[in-house]
Amino acid sequence: MTTQILPVSNEILQAEKLLSLLNRYQLLPQVLRAKVIDQAIASYSCTQAEHQAAIADFRQRHQLTSPEVEQAWLQKHNLTAAIVEELAIRPVLIQKFQLAIWGNKLESYFLQRKIDLDRVVYSMIRTQDEGLAQELYFRIVEGEHSFATIAQEYSQGAEAQTGGVVGPVPLSQPHPTIQQILFVSQPGQIWKPHLIADWYVIIRLEQLLPAQLDENMQQYLLDELFEAWIQTQIHSHLQSANHCVEYLMG
Repeated sequence: MTTQILPVSNEILQAEKLLSLLNRYQLLPQVLRAKVIDQAIASYSCTQAEHQAAIADFRQRHQLTSPEVEQAWLQKHNLTAAIVEELAIRPVLIQKFQLAIWGNKLESYFLQRKIDLDRVVYSMIRTQDEGLAQELYFRIVEGEHSFATIAQEYSQGAEAQTGGVVGPVPLSQPHPTIQQILFVSQPGQIWKPHLIADWYVIIRLEQLLPAQLDENMQQYLLDELFEAWIQTQIHSHLQSANHCVEYLMG
């Protein structure tokens, strides 16, 4: 069997040496990622309409506004028209693969992930002085001062810079106790100071933004599942490749 070689400057790189270099320069994961995707989408194809739409979208994204501009772009990137077509339809084929593998699992996965996908806007004032926290709460409730004014003057966290407002952030991001408070709150509802991790915290829910399983969310979740699957595949291949490199380097 003939050993595959690649000439680079004055050095001839054998396949074994090239594998070692890819590993050394941390390029092997990128190569494996492309190969995993190639294998995943190999059995899928585009309709003529999908093919034409993908090419048109690719040209628009890269501002290939005329045959002359496109030819210059191809030369600059050392590509052929055939390779460009492959690049253009690749996202379509990936989506077909995603839907085939995870399309019927999206609803249950969405429900599992909902607490990370729901977003919330809330206002917060925190101080380590219990008496001050109680006083500030009553000032706000009785209308002496606005929440924002009190937060700017007295809150001891970064939220003071925004008048106490935090978000939008995932509902899973705040402290678990704050999550529980927000989850049972109505917009505009203000809570008496709670002791949370050495802070006396006044909280008011501003807005709850529940995630919806619309088209954009579906694609987001498909991409998330696809990426997790790819990383698992790459990890498996890397282990095999590393063993191969160790063996070749002796």
